[in-house]
Amino acid sequence: MSDVNLELEVWKAVGSSVPGIGVVVVGREGVRARAASGLADVPSRTPLQIDDAFPWFSMTKIATATTALRLVERKALKLDAPVAPLVSATRLLKPAAWASQITVRHLLQHSAGFANPIPVRWIHQADQPGPDPDAFLERLLRKHSRLRFKPGDRSSYSNLGALTLGTAISRAAGAPFQSVVENELLAPLGMSRTGFAFPRGSAAVTGHHSRYSPMRLLLPRWVIGTSAGRWISFRPFLVDGAPYGGLVGTAEDAVRLAQLHLRDGELDGNRILSPEATSEMRRITANGRRYDLGLGWFVPTRQRDADPPFVEHLGGGAGFFNVIRIYPSLEVGIVVMGNATKYNVDRVAQLALQFAA
Repeated sequence: MSDVNLELEVWKAVGSSVPGIGVVVVGREGVRARAASGLADVPSRTPLQIDDAFPWFSMTKIATATTALRLVERKALKLDAPVAPLVSATRLLKPAAWASQITVRHLLQHSAGFANPIPVRWIHQADQPGPDPDAFLERLLRKHSRLRFKPGDRSSYSNLGALTLGTAISRAAGAPFQSVVENELLAPLGMSRTGFAFPRGSAAVTGHHSRYSPMRLLLPRWVIGTSAGRWISFRPFLVDGAPYGGLVGTAEDAVRLAQLHLRDGELDGNRILSPEATSEMRRITANGRRYDLGLGWFVPTRQRDADPPFVEHLGGGAGFFNVIRIYPSLEVGIVVMGNATKYNVDRVAQLALQFAA
């Protein structure tokens, strides 16, 4: 059931800038408000439901970071040791002396020095297998081999770092990255409607993009679906590179991850991380041009002095824009998931905070 007042306020805030939007507000004790507004698919006029599944895109990085810290606490992965022994593709990076210094901490803080190529074509049809993860990473690091700065000198957001971290997680755990996340995080948290494919039991939300935007010309032709009014719709797709953006799932599942962090690493009797690890993840120690970073969580630089303070992770790409945000001092978490490439997701999150009481 949706909270009618939240639903109305959200819809007034976004207007026609996004076809459909789901919002869930959570406290330490559980969900406090939820709402689904608008359409899951414009051409068919299908209403959006709160348990529909969205691609997470880069919101996935919080799941990747949480999994990494879980392995660190079990001593299967070292936070401040070089990752080169675990990730052979780092041999392609230049200068080699810098590459040899890259650690898990650098990867989590986006301070490893990687370039950040636009991932606009890093997708495949939802019913087809994606690329081999090792070959995919090697191809990207071969093409973008020059490190832009010495690891640890500053922070600059990069999907390549998350992909490298995913390989390190896989090697350390001795299993495919997707399996590690599912076994170490999703299953213990009861996130049964989230995974690295469209989940059974939840309808898939359609992504939409302005038909007048030239960005559509950069996308593979197969992904372009039906046009309706101002929107073009996208056919179902999955992201190449699971660690940086591959999860697909519901807002109510995503908010369980926020709740885990509000509860200092424990949920429903399952201890995923220690309180010290969750605190360290949200402690901002690396400043960047766009984001200031903790270990996975970030704060946009323009909101460094936000009151109340928060940490978050955005998740945007072709057809979708999402955010997972926590306000530690208020013990409140918010997830917003919408099916348009661009809209004011921050405004929606701020509005949703009013329904946290």
